[in-house]
Amino acid sequence: MSFIFDSHAHYDADGFDADRDAVLTALPSQGVCAVVQCATDPESIKKSLAMAEAYSYIRVAVGIHPEFVSAATPDWLDAVRAAAAHPAVCAIGEIGLDYYWEDNAPREVQLDWCRRQIELAMELDLPVIFHDREAHEDTFNLLREYRPRGVVHCFSGSAEMARQLTDLGLYIGLGGAATFKNARKPIEVAESLPLDRLLLETDAPYMAPVPLRGKRCDSSMIAHTAARIAEVRGMDVDALLDATRENANRLFSLNL
Repeated sequence: MSFIFDSHAHYDADGFDADRDAVLTALPSQGVCAVVQCATDPESIKKSLAMAEAYSYIRVAVGIHPEFVSAATPDWLDAVRAAAAHPAVCAIGEIGLDYYWEDNAPREVQLDWCRRQIELAMELDLPVIFHDREAHEDTFNLLREYRPRGVVHCFSGSAEMARQLTDLGLYIGLGGAATFKNARKPIEVAESLPLDRLLLETDAPYMAPVPLRGKRCDSSMIAHTAARIAEVRGMDVDALLDATRENANRLFSLNL
């Protein structure tokens, strides 16, 4: 497996503090050709850009995650805009809606910041990496209103919602959840999704796939997710990895 393109990871997370360099140095030898490192706030943006400068296969998405928008100030959007000029930046993200955190980040604040960042992405002609947790209706309505290029990552909706999103031209990101024992929705999505709209991801260090569930996740573990999705689609795993690499390169305007 030499075509692993991880379309969503967080190598700035505390879980990699002890051995980040060793992990990132080893990934290419484990079949990883590219990673989109997704920032979540201004400090994360700085760390992400530094990683891209140190590792040639890393590209960066810059944005403010919905979990953190209550602390955001206007200069945070300025920081996203400034960072987007860096040559390693390929997307605005991770942005979106997360109503699980509604007590800390009210819906109206999340919606305001989401709109601002979608508008910035469209101004800069960059795709978005969109987070949707317990916010399917508002997510779909926003994406239908603006119609940005992009991907809904760690997709947890139905196959019907996936079809509606791909009809808008969006991609769907699937990760370790597709391997979980009771993963009905992700498997239905994996079976029915047009192959040219599928991206693979880890959300590292989270969501490690079976048989590694509970361990710290890294991009090499996409091999297990790919094997499961290839199985339900009735196709060769290397062909799946090749197709999803091509999809990611196309979305992010890369050649990795």
